[in-house]
Amino acid sequence: MKILVIGLGALGTVYSCLLSLSGHEVTGLSRPASLDKLKKNGVNISGIWGDHKTKLSNVVSDVAELLDQKFDMIIVTVKSYITKEIAEQIAPLVGDNTYIFLLQNGYGNLEAAAKFLPEDKIVLGRVIFGSETLTPGESKVTVIADDVIIGSPKNLIKLELLEGFAGIFRKALIPTKASLEIMNYIWGKIIYNSALNSLGAIFEVSYGKLAEEPVTRDLMNQMIREIFDLLRVQNIPTFWPDAQSYLTTFYNDLVPPTYAHHSSMLQDIRSGRHTEIDALNGAVVELAHKFGLPVPVNEVIVAMVKAKENMNYRH
Repeated sequence: MKILVIGLGALGTVYSCLLSLSGHEVTGLSRPASLDKLKKNGVNISGIWGDHKTKLSNVVSDVAELLDQKFDMIIVTVKSYITKEIAEQIAPLVGDNTYIFLLQNGYGNLEAAAKFLPEDKIVLGRVIFGSETLTPGESKVTVIADDVIIGSPKNLIKLELLEGFAGIFRKALIPTKASLEIMNYIWGKIIYNSALNSLGAIFEVSYGKLAEEPVTRDLMNQMIREIFDLLRVQNIPTFWPDAQSYLTTFYNDLVPPTYAHHSSMLQDIRSGRHTEIDALNGAVVELAHKFGLPVPVNEVIVAMVKAKENMNYRH
């Protein structure tokens, strides 16, 4: 397949490297500052999935360089706050047989992309393995809590086709399954990230430490209960009937495999980048306000992350 990976950060490096080694023609879109190194040294990953290294078919820093091409698969791994901008840029690259995979955190990526891309070509992915950027083009896979799940939010893409895509990823050593209930998985990930990513950034400790400390554990419990109040008001289904059942799964099944993982939001703050707080706890606050629902803990967490982000910029 002819594949374009948008964003060669931690996640994009993993996908571009493993799909290339699996025999696909992979082009990467990266920041201009990383371009020379990526062209010279290629991409490589280490960690729990082993050591892998390859050079991509092409690496560019501007979508305009690709306007004469059509791709079978476009994988978007950039931060959620530039989804709309990227969707507009890549629209000319989408042909009749092109599918766009949004493998991003947070709420609102589908809505942003659908302003420029046909919804029957958009696949959402719930990614719950952790990877960290070592240097540009070098990524370390640190943890995995479950398979990647892919699906069409409104079931506009046949399950057979989605299962074919999942098979392509599995052949590339990325555990993946297709589902007709992708939004249930996406909301599960939003809840997970809203609890762990934000507090991990504020307190600068691993996910496991957040669960062990009584004060941060209580904060996570309150955030999660506020989110379930919002889901109930909006009649949004999840795999859990209530907050307590999710909390049981959260502490027993989700946190332990990612005990040592550190928040990507913390990595962003330390690197002087914008965080995805607006697509996580920030989205919860925005949706709650529309329904007149109080979410005071999530509001404070958003304010604290933004304050830390702003202070880091000024520093």
